[in-house]
Amino acid sequence: MAAAKRGNVMEREPAKAPPKRLKRKQYEKELARLHVELVKLQEWVKYKGLKVCIVFEGRDAAGKGGAIKAITERVSPRVFRVVALPVPTDREKTQMYVQRYVPHFPAAGEVVIFDRSWYNRAGVEKVLGFCTEAQAKHFLEVTPHFESLMVESGIILLKYWLEVSQEEQTRRLESRLDDGRKIWKLSPIDLKSYSRWYDFSRARDEMFAATDTPEAPWLVAMADDKRRARLNIINHLLSLIPYQKVPHEKVKLPERQKPNGYREPDHPFKYIPEVY
Repeated sequence: MAAAKRGNVMEREPAKAPPKRLKRKQYEKELARLHVELVKLQEWVKYKGLKVCIVFEGRDAAGKGGAIKAITERVSPRVFRVVALPVPTDREKTQMYVQRYVPHFPAAGEVVIFDRSWYNRAGVEKVLGFCTEAQAKHFLEVTPHFESLMVESGIILLKYWLEVSQEEQTRRLESRLDDGRKIWKLSPIDLKSYSRWYDFSRARDEMFAATDTPEAPWLVAMADDKRRARLNIINHLLSLIPYQKVPHEKVKLPERQKPNGYREPDHPFKYIPEVY
């Protein structure tokens, strides 16, 4: 991906040796600091009634789920909502394409994160033949107008693309084969997609050319090092949404009430086994 400065995004310069992978201790320390800032952002979003929509797209095994988890693990799920829609139902297939996504858009005081989004049509649907060429072309034509309407309505729209090398993608997918915790991440679609690397590259390039607009630019994160990618994404999204610390009164626990004759019951509670 070529080098040029674009807004708050600096594209990569070629021919630089990649930095060493970030060590866990350093990662966890910096992530804890960023989590404090995300909580401040959360309170500001509620205080000001902001509407934030964050889209995560990218290569299979690029780390979208891990990045989303890093963002959301210390904030309220009532404010930061994650939307990961399943395959459309037969009824949804007859609807206007974006219809199933619109009900999930943020209201005031919400941050909605799409783990894959309407851009399925420009990627997996196009490459694997789940839509026609005409449908994919029409999607790319209308999406900039659709996203302009989103922004005009007051939604702060951020679109992140996670990019990973062929070698790292192979390593991650192979690691899922014998890992009972990850095998659910390896679907027949993932295997098909893996074999179509360059078809997905062409689809990505067409998508960027059509939908990388001033109102809703694509923000690219290099994700061969998952830890660095997560920190870079969180740091970047915090830089795009101006926020301040919301004033709060100092919290003090109230005095607990007296028992007033209460006694623990003799009920035979069914305690779970203490295996650990």
